[in-house]
Amino acid sequence: MEAEIITTIGSKIKDIRISKELTVEEVATRAGLGLEYYRALEENREVPALGCLVKIVRVLGIRLGTLLDDQQDEGPVIMRASEQKLTPALTNTGRFDSSASYFSLCRRKADRHLECFILEVKANRQLSDRFSVHEGEEFLYVIKGEAKLIYGKNEYTLKEGDTIYYDSIVPHNLASASSNEPVTVLAVIYIPA
Repeated sequence: MEAEIITTIGSKIKDIRISKELTVEEVATRAGLGLEYYRALEENREVPALGCLVKIVRVLGIRLGTLLDDQQDEGPVIMRASEQKLTPALTNTGRFDSSASYFSLCRRKADRHLECFILEVKANRQLSDRFSVHEGEEFLYVIKGEAKLIYGKNEYTLKEGDTIYYDSIVPHNLASASSNEPVTVLAVIYIPA
């Protein structure tokens, strides 16, 4: 189901942009994105990375969840284990990343202020060009394995049960600290509206 959501993000962006009477050029410029790249997003020819989505939702004045949700519930949302299917993560260039997968724990909750994910990162993930930068804050809890977090110029090793909380405007990236074991983390992301 999440793969279907990812392939319709562009259409949702376009519908919201039109409803707010904004042009393609206005949104692309205000979001700091290239015009051709932005057009490709709206036409579902490109899949935006989280950083691009954050810029777009700020220009459109909507929550990130508005684009990612398939349906919304006003009350409490329960995610059954049978509904939790891993989806390949996205790189900072908007491509699928086979070395990391995630599932959203709250995708149906209406008007939420947090994005909560279970993220699994394979042992062989390279950190070289996979930094994420976006407004907000992140909290990570290591469920299984050992994680390596590059945060700005610092590197942190987190073991099972460890947590870290940081400002996500600083370039950051996560990998398994082990060369042969994946790491599983709970990631809670706050992105201001």
